[in-house]
Amino acid sequence: MLADLLSEIGIAMTYEESLKLFLGKSWIDSLLIINKLLGREPPPDLYEIYTERMFREFDNHLLPVPGINQVLQSITSDYCVASSGPHIKIRKTLGVTGLLPLFEGKIFSSTDVENGKPEPDLFLHACDVMGYTPKQTIVIEDSPAGVQAAISAEMKVFMYKPFQDKKDLSDNSEVTTFNSMSLLTRIIDRA
Repeated sequence: MLADLLSEIGIAMTYEESLKLFLGKSWIDSLLIINKLLGREPPPDLYEIYTERMFREFDNHLLPVPGINQVLQSITSDYCVASSGPHIKIRKTLGVTGLLPLFEGKIFSSTDVENGKPEPDLFLHACDVMGYTPKQTIVIEDSPAGVQAAISAEMKVFMYKPFQDKKDLSDNSEVTTFNSMSLLTRIIDRA
């Protein structure tokens, strides 16, 4: 959605390029990148248009990651969501996928902290509120920005990469990469 919208306002962008530039980053951080690429301020309603289109797609096509429901039901430790998205987006995605009841009272957004991913602020905030230390915490991530935030917070990090090749951050000895949620329970048990 974002790649298409940016192309409409004058920034030619592919899906792959948008993932590299924006995946795992807050809207504020993404907007800085957009301003730089565009060379001027984007239309003032860019975020509203993006959110409207994105939510429509969520309503029509969003499904939970295969296996995530079973994983969440098998985890006996506390867990939460700590996302770069705003609360409204997090609640929308969890609601559409039927996962919201599993996360009520355990949702953290980059809007809750001063600095979003790749800074560690969000994960440290979630840790503090949940009553854990970084060393007691495991982070499951799907973005390079989130992996960097977890490493900076000195947390154990697992990167979910279902489609991409296993290069870049998976070559980092601090990161365990996996490609199927059905593997996650065993990975956590070994951590």
